[in-house]
Amino acid sequence: MKAEEKNIIYNLLKTSDSFINGFSSPKFLKTPVFSDDIDTQEPQQENKSSDQTADDSKLSIATLSAKIQRCTRCQLARTRTNVVPGMGVENPDVIVIGEGPGYDEDMQGLPFVGRAGILLDKMLGAIELSRKTNCYIANIVKCRPPHNRDPLPEEQNSCIGFLEAQISLLKPKMILCMGRVAGHKLLNNELPMNQLHGKFFSYKDIPLMVTYHPSALLRDEALKRPAWDDLKGFKLKLDELRTK
Repeated sequence: MKAEEKNIIYNLLKTSDSFINGFSSPKFLKTPVFSDDIDTQEPQQENKSSDQTADDSKLSIATLSAKIQRCTRCQLARTRTNVVPGMGVENPDVIVIGEGPGYDEDMQGLPFVGRAGILLDKMLGAIELSRKTNCYIANIVKCRPPHNRDPLPEEQNSCIGFLEAQISLLKPKMILCMGRVAGHKLLNNELPMNQLHGKFFSYKDIPLMVTYHPSALLRDEALKRPAWDDLKGFKLKLDELRTK
């Protein structure tokens, strides 16, 4: 229930009580401060497929982002500072997908802007990709999980319809998943990273590759070589698709 609706009901009950008890005015009563309720419906009831989301509202990326900003589908709405819908160009060659916002992203409302974001930009730049010219960057969940934990299954389920709609609207040539969480959700499997990374899969007929999350590379420099090999293979495939 909205705060405004609560206030109307309270004032109605307050006035009724005052007259019943012989008072002509309820002004001596202090009105509490109300707030909007968080939507607690089951995620599956709220979640729509990408086709439903796009068709029902005839969304653009801008209007979809505004819709994401208002979302209260899961418990992450209670702890976020800012929603992080995504950023990039509207006709991207590639959608880059992470698991969820971290501290810096939550503060700024933008994806991949902390240390991992700086490294991601360098990784993309090495294969001639950029969020400013030919990429769109998004996440599985649009709000930061507390303490940067992995997003819970119910949180992912609540949010995945937004990402599906983004992919449907943007129509990228390829998808690059950063890390196992993003890969597992879009591919609906739980393969370990040594079986996921560097290989090509398909998401709704779009070629998809999973590679190591920039945060993992910051923790373990030994992963930089296989990640670079992944990116080189990704670029070869993208160049092939660009010529078709």
